[in-house]
Amino acid sequence: MHISSIRSRLARGAWMAAAALWLAGCALGTRPDATPLALRGAPPDALTQLRWLDRVSWGANASGQAEVEKQGLAVWMGRQLKPAPQPLPAEAQAQIDTMEIARTPVDTLAIALDAERKSADALADEDQKKAARQAYQQHLNRLAREAQQRFVLRALYSPNQLQEQMTWFWMNHFNISSRKGGNMRALIGDYEENAIRPHALGRFRDLLGATLRHPAMLRYLDNAQNAANRINENYARELMELHTLGVGSGYSQADVQELARVLTGVGVSLQPADAPPPKLRPAIAADYRRQGLFEFNPNRHDYGPKTLLGEPIRGRGLAEVDEALDRLARAPATARFVSRKLAVYFVADDPSNALVERMAASFTRSDGDIAATLRTLFESPEFTASLGRKFRDPVHYAIAGVRLAYDGRVAANVGPLLNWIDRMGQPLYGHETPDGYPLHEAAWASAGQMNTRFEIARILGANGAVLFRTDAKAPLESPAFPPLAESPAVREMQTGFGAGTREVLAQAKNPPEWNTLLLAAPELMRR
Repeated sequence: MHISSIRSRLARGAWMAAAALWLAGCALGTRPDATPLALRGAPPDALTQLRWLDRVSWGANASGQAEVEKQGLAVWMGRQLKPAPQPLPAEAQAQIDTMEIARTPVDTLAIALDAERKSADALADEDQKKAARQAYQQHLNRLAREAQQRFVLRALYSPNQLQEQMTWFWMNHFNISSRKGGNMRALIGDYEENAIRPHALGRFRDLLGATLRHPAMLRYLDNAQNAANRINENYARELMELHTLGVGSGYSQADVQELARVLTGVGVSLQPADAPPPKLRPAIAADYRRQGLFEFNPNRHDYGPKTLLGEPIRGRGLAEVDEALDRLARAPATARFVSRKLAVYFVADDPSNALVERMAASFTRSDGDIAATLRTLFESPEFTASLGRKFRDPVHYAIAGVRLAYDGRVAANVGPLLNWIDRMGQPLYGHETPDGYPLHEAAWASAGQMNTRFEIARILGANGAVLFRTDAKAPLESPAFPPLAESPAVREMQTGFGAGTREVLAQAKNPPEWNTLLLAAPELMRR
């Protein structure tokens, strides 16, 4: 579609429909250290390096481009695979430091919220009860919003971009939803902070165990209700189907039932930290465990013998759980399932079996080392060949746009960015079923989605200064649009654009329109 046609439709108020049509027509061994990645073939040119950055990070920008050029791509990638702690920009960290989820341990917070809920329910006056319950819900909403804001600030500004990518990947793999009732909104920030993030590039077995011991997972998949003679299979089923072995890997319904028995007694306690343990028979009293909100209650555990995946498990309390997790984490089916999902995320919707098998071999050889598995992926010819082709889901599209447009500035208010993500149908921590958001292009490339993205590109390209005011009623700074055409990263990107995109950009009437058309270009929909 020619630019003049776009302009005429815009004049008639049909900017969004025109944008959708234009976009549719343009659719396209040992733990590793920070040693350089073994890049194959000739040294990558500037555009290829930028595309690596765009895929591995949350979106390429000029500052990231300069960092890769300074270190060299191979060294930069090695440091991403084994990141050293690096601070956020002071303005971003200051926002996080004021958050309640950053200042208050989750067990203290959850116990206080439980008391707040009970106090509201006990009020005799109905108006007071209604107001107190509303205040409680608003408190939970604030905590969930803080978790979203913290995630976005880190994705935008952390130097350890691969770690942030993998935190998002595993949050989606081990999905929990803030929309589930109870105090889930209070738990989800700590789940990401202490169960997922520390293990995002570590050993899969450690990550699996951390998610199992977190109250958010135990509440979300109902294992807190799982007890001897009152078996709840929800968590056991998803632990095998979604977290480890995968569908069609050969486990049976009997295995699900046996794993549910293993998991009996694994639950949550909202008792004060100094509360005495429940009354226990002397024979099992030593098996009781309490760490924060996590509790293993032997009174609720099935101590009978079990058989899981064809091998026996002797009844011995919480040790059974660790034995079961070891077995699941080291199963060949888990190596293939996790490797394929990583390849879908980083390479293609339908990755080659050869790549998946090489990754699975690395996973097995390194005892589930995530960074080692990723190193095999990044060193593969399949990864290099896929650069610039992987469709961005809404979270990637929105964050990449802000990183590119406002490189070097820290947003004072990420609320508009979170709202854009919501509008595109991928609210953070909002997927209600345990399978997580889909990773395939078909889930996100509809005409309606493209309409919304074009409108977001227009807002970001012309009025992105909304990110830098904390008062929604305050006037926007002037100019309210970023100088995208001046970015070295944008200039390099354009060398890889198709002729149609370059023609459209060349005929833009003013900088805001140029920004909008750039951010809505088909090449910016992919990474």
